[in-house]
Amino acid sequence: MTKNKSALITGITGQDGAYLAQLLLGKGYQVHGFLPRRSTDTSWRLRELGILDDVHMIEGDLSDLSSLIRAVEGSRADEVYNLGAQSFVGTSWQQPLLTADVDGVGALRVLEAVRIVNREARFYQASTSEMFGLIQAERQDESTPFYPRSPYGVAKLMGHWATVNYRESYGMHASSGILFNHESPLRGIEFVTRKVAHAVASIKLGLQKELRLGNIDAKRDWGFAGDYVEAMWLMLQQAGADDYVVATGKTVSVRDMCELAFAHVGLKYQDYVVQDEKFMRPAEVDVLLGNPAKAKAKLGWAPRTTFEQLIAMMVDADLRRLSSR
Repeated sequence: MTKNKSALITGITGQDGAYLAQLLLGKGYQVHGFLPRRSTDTSWRLRELGILDDVHMIEGDLSDLSSLIRAVEGSRADEVYNLGAQSFVGTSWQQPLLTADVDGVGALRVLEAVRIVNREARFYQASTSEMFGLIQAERQDESTPFYPRSPYGVAKLMGHWATVNYRESYGMHASSGILFNHESPLRGIEFVTRKVAHAVASIKLGLQKELRLGNIDAKRDWGFAGDYVEAMWLMLQQAGADDYVVATGKTVSVRDMCELAFAHVGLKYQDYVVQDEKFMRPAEVDVLLGNPAKAKAKLGWAPRTTFEQLIAMMVDADLRRLSSR
C-alpha cells in the first residue's frame, strides 16, 4: 500500500495556504500547517473552506530555524510549500526590516531546514510579480530582469534567489512560482480587490457611503487564487525543479475593476469612488503583465476563472457575509 504524501505549508492560514490545503487534502495528502502563535484567531479561511479540522497544525515561526527544523522533521514532509510572508506591499514601507526578515531570510531558513532534515523533500517558494517592479519588458516572463520597487519586492527577490541557489548548490528539487496578482473571497481586506468588493457590498447594503482609493489607473494581471495553487502543486510533480511565471496574460486597471464590481450590484463607480493621496505609494508600479507560456507548455496549466467571474464571486461573498451579520 502506498503511503499518503505529506505536505508542510507555511502561511497555511493565508489565502493561498487555505486553497492549497484544500487542494492537497482532496488529493489524499496529510497536510501540516506551520503556524506562528498569535493573539488573534487567523484560521477563519480554513474554517470557511470547511477544512480546519483536517489540517495538523505545528507551532513555530519563520524567524526561528529550530522550530522550522522540528516542523520538517515532525511532518515527515515530502513537499514543503513556503507561502508564509508579510504579504502586503503597502506595509513593507512601514515595516521594512520585518518584511526583509520574514520574506527574505525566512525563505532561506525554510530552505536550510529542508536541507538539514531531508534534502529529498520537494520545495516550493512563493515568489511574486512585484520583483519585476519597474518593468524591463512589456510582458514579463522567467527571463525578464528584476527591478523591485518596494521593500516587499526586494525581500521576495532574496527568497527567490535563495531558492535558485539551493537548487544549484545542493541539487534540491526547489522551485519558485512567480505569481502575478491572484485574488479570491478569502483575500485580506487590506488588498485592493477585497477592499473594493467589501466596499461595494457595504454601499449596496447602506453600510458605507464612499470608497477611498489611491492610484486607480494602476494595472495588474489578476487571476483567481484557487486556480493558481494548482500551478504550485504541478511544479512539485515535475521531474526537475524550475521557476515559472503564473499569470493570466491580461491586465485590468483598478478603475475597470471598480466599474465591474459596482455594475454587478447595479451601481455606477463614479458616484462612490474617491481618490485619496493617503493611499498613494512612495514608488508606484504602474503595470504588470505576465507571460505564462512556460507554465502552459511544461505544466499544462492555464487559468480557468475569468476576471469578471472573480469579481462577481468576491462581491457576492461579501454581500453574504455582511447580510448574515
